[in-house]
Amino acid sequence: VQLQASGGGLVQDGGSLRLACAVSGLTFSRICMAWFRQAPGKEREFVAAFKYSDRTTRYDDSVAGRFTISRDNSKSTMYLQMNNLGPEDTAVYLCAATALCISSTVYRTSAYNYWGQGTLVTVSS
Repeated sequence: VQLQASGGGLVQDGGSLRLACAVSGLTFSRICMAWFRQAPGKEREFVAAFKYSDRTTRYDDSVAGRFTISRDNSKSTMYLQMNNLGPEDTAVYLCAATALCISSTVYRTSAYNYWGQGTLVTVSS
């Protein structure tokens, strides 16, 4: 199983980026996926998740209204469109996947057993 994140980079305050996470080795259409991020010296935190069963999405309050999670089953790829970025969004963004989807735990790192290597997003002020 491999999760390959890409799309990070340097962007100015207020700018946008689109991250992608390509998945191999799993039946993509039947897994739940999420984005987490980890800033230097901080714990890993939940950003957004997508459940395959009911196609619902969930966002952390800090990104709701600015970020959009989506997936393309035909490409086995998940995306995170990030708009109106601020310096507080600077972090390594990691994608995660699990075949066991439970609504009450989608925000927990422990709910996911497959992780990508992360892609760095840096927002300059």
